Amino acid sequence: MFGLETLDVAIGVIFVFLLVSILCTAIREGIEGWMKTRAAYLWLGIRELLHDKSATGLASTFYGHPLIYSLFPGDFDKAKVLEKPRFWANGRGAPSYLPSRNFAVALMDIAARGPLTSGVTANGGAPEMSLDNIRANIRNIDNPAVQRVLLAAIDAAKGDLDRAQLNIEAWFNSGMDRVSGWYKRTTQYWLFAIGLFLAVLMNVNALTIADYLFRTPKVRDAVVNKADAYLKVAASNAGAAKTSEQQYNEAKTELLSLGLPIGWGSNWEAAGRGDVERNDLWNYALLPVLGWLTTAFAATMGAPFWFDLLNKIMVIRSTVKPHEKSQEEGSEDRQAKAAQPQPSVPPPPPQQPGQAPPPPPPLPAAVQRSAAVSRDVEADLDDCGATPTVLTEDEDLPQAVGGVK
Repeated sequence: MFGLETLDVAIGVIFVFLLVSILCTAIREGIEGWMKTRAAYLWLGIRELLHDKSATGLASTFYGHPLIYSLFPGDFDKAKVLEKPRFWANGRGAPSYLPSRNFAVALMDIAARGPLTSGVTANGGAPEMSLDNIRANIRNIDNPAVQRVLLAAIDAAKGDLDRAQLNIEAWFNSGMDRVSGWYKRTTQYWLFAIGLFLAVLMNVNALTIADYLFRTPKVRDAVVNKADAYLKVAASNAGAAKTSEQQYNEAKTELLSLGLPIGWGSNWEAAGRGDVERNDLWNYALLPVLGWLTTAFAATMGAPFWFDLLNKIMVIRSTVKPHEKSQEEGSEDRQAKAAQPQPSVPPPPPQQPGQAPPPPPPLPAAVQRSAAVSRDVEADLDDCGATPTVLTEDEDLPQAVGGVK
C-alpha cells in the first residue's frame, strides 16, 4: 500500500508540473510572437553559414532574393548584427523559418545568374541554371568560402543537378541544427524565468504539494482521478488546435481546481502542517525557495516531457493497483455455485444382527468425475487409483497391538 500511495503522490506532482509547464509555454509563445527570437537566431545562423557576419555582402543579397524575400512581410533591419545568441534577441520583421529547398535554389540561382534581380537576369535569355553555368559563373558569389562549398556540392553530384541541390540542402540543415540548439537553450532560460515567476506569484511549492498529497488521501485520490480524466480528454482532442491563450486559461483553471495548497493563504508557509514543530527559518525561507526552484526547473523540461511521463506512470499504476472483485460479485459466484443441484446418495438399508454390512452403493458419475479431477499426484501414488468397494466401520477394525508403555 505504501508503494501505491507514493505512486499516487508522484502522479499528483507530475500533473502539477504538466499544468505549470503549459502555462509557461503559453507565456513563452506570447513573448516569442512579439520579440521573434527565432527569426533573430535564423538571421544569425544564415550569416555564419554564408561567412558574412557583418551582413554587408552575400547574406544581405541572399535575403533580397525573390525566393527568400517572399517568406516575410516587408523589409527588416539587416544592420541588426547579432554576434552571439542573446536572451533578449529581437528579430521582428525577419522570417522565422526558411525551407531548405528555397535556400539551395536561391543560392544556385545567384551563382548562375548573378545577385541582382533585373531585366537581364529575369528574362528568357538569362543563363540556364545548370551545373556547367554554376561552375562557370561561380564568381557571381563574392565569397570564397561559399564558392568552395558550391563547387564541392557540384563535384559530389557527378553531373546530377538535383543531387547537387540535395547536397546544398544537407549543408543548410546541418547549420540549422546549430541554430535550433541556440534557440532551445534560450527557450529553457525563458521557461525557467517564467516558471520561477509563476511559482512565486501563485505560490506553487512542489515540496509542500508533495507533502500535502501524501498526508491527504481524499485530495490525493481526487487529483489522480483528475489527471486520468485530463489524459483521456487530451487523447480525444489530440487533433484540435488551440491558441496559446486558450491553453493558458484551461491549464490555470485546472491547476486551481485541484484543491492543493497553491496560492497565498493564511497558512502558506507550513501548508496546514500543524503536527510538526514550527521552524520559522524552514517554513518561511528554505521550504518556499526550494519548492519554487523545483517548480521552475520542472518547467524547463517542457509540457510534452511531463505529459509522456504522466501517461507512462498511469499505465504502471493500472498494473500495480489491485483489481479486487466487489463483495457483490463474489457472492453472486458463490450463489450460482450453491444453486447447482448436488448429487444425492440414498441412505443404506438397516443392518440385521450378525449380518455382514452390505457393499456401499456406487457413487454417482458426477461425484466420480469430481473425485478423479481433484485427486492429486500423491493420492494416486498412495492408492494406485483403486476405488473402495467395502467400507469397514471403526468398531470392526482390529485392536492395535504394540505402542509405548
